[in-house]
Amino acid sequence: MKRSSHNYVTKTVTVLGSIGLLIILNSCTTSSGNAGGGMQPPLPSLPVISVSNLAATTYREFPATVEGKVNVEIRPQVDGYLEHIYVDEGAYVRVGQPLFRINDQPYREQNSNASAALLASQANLEKAQLEVDRLTPLVKNNVVSDIQLKSAEASLQSAKANVAQAKAQAGNAQISLGYTLVKAPVSGYIGRIPHKIGSLVGRGEAQPLTVLSDVNEVYAYFSMSEIDFLQFKERIPGNTLEEKIKNLPPVELTLADDSFYSEKGKVETVEGQFDKTTGAISFRAVFPNNKGLLRSGNTGRVRIPTVHNEAVVIPQDATFELQDKVLVFVVGDSNKVVSRPIVVEGQTSNYYFVKNGLKTGEKIVYTGLSRLRDGAVIDPQPLSLDSLLKAKPL
Repeated sequence: MKRSSHNYVTKTVTVLGSIGLLIILNSCTTSSGNAGGGMQPPLPSLPVISVSNLAATTYREFPATVEGKVNVEIRPQVDGYLEHIYVDEGAYVRVGQPLFRINDQPYREQNSNASAALLASQANLEKAQLEVDRLTPLVKNNVVSDIQLKSAEASLQSAKANVAQAKAQAGNAQISLGYTLVKAPVSGYIGRIPHKIGSLVGRGEAQPLTVLSDVNEVYAYFSMSEIDFLQFKERIPGNTLEEKIKNLPPVELTLADDSFYSEKGKVETVEGQFDKTTGAISFRAVFPNNKGLLRSGNTGRVRIPTVHNEAVVIPQDATFELQDKVLVFVVGDSNKVVSRPIVVEGQTSNYYFVKNGLKTGEKIVYTGLSRLRDGAVIDPQPLSLDSLLKAKPL
């Protein structure tokens, strides 16, 4: 009986000890959970940029087509077979240089006939003049009737008219003969020559013999939409459109391979009205081309610069768009952020130039915008705009 009682007491103590241990463990676990639930999550650390003014230049680009300052279609003035081609495609020729020869034999014959007809009419004129000279004293002496003199004078006038007509015909024949040798009206580069020796050419031919381009200077034609044109008139100083065009700085030309043409150009003229079909108005810029690197038909983009003496510049990465508006998160008191719309007046590939919405000295969040909401508190990490400009230039 004593051993049984002792075993019972031992088991009871063991059970009570286990229960006590479970209570202690449960208490520690509960205490640890309460402590974890009471901790605040850490504030997000985000880079922040201080807004400042910079001197910078932005560009607006407009698609452009290049044409030679003079583009002349060389067309035959007479009909005939193409007898000789003196130049090759792409060659540079000077004014007055022979280009083509059309078979001139028929026109030489016409010229000979016209010259002979002129000689005959001149002989008749001399004969008529002699007749008038013979009859004039006879009429004064009443030897012959004045009717004979008047008839002779009429014949003289008719002979003079025939001579004038023969001279005109001879001149036309000479001109036609001269047209058989086609010369360059201006200096420039020869375009495509569609006809070959032996081809029948003439004034009614649809294709010209070639196109001659004077490309010492080239024109770049580009167009602005109505909105761009209104902004252009507002942005460029000047009382009239002519003054505004004169005040435009030199423009650049970006070629089809995105390279820059070495010479800068100048906008010269603008059309008098908008194109009703496209709603755009055309401008013309002139570029020097002494090396002949540009040819008619080249394409590219005209870059018009805008100089900003004191512009509020911010990275595009520091903005987001909502309902066609560009916004930033401005850091306010107690490091709370609030979204604010801005008005952009220009841009580069990496930066915006802000017209309204930000002031110098204000701070904006650079990255991590997708996690922010109005009123959120952040741990700002200052970031220098100069360091960004070194990594991503304007």
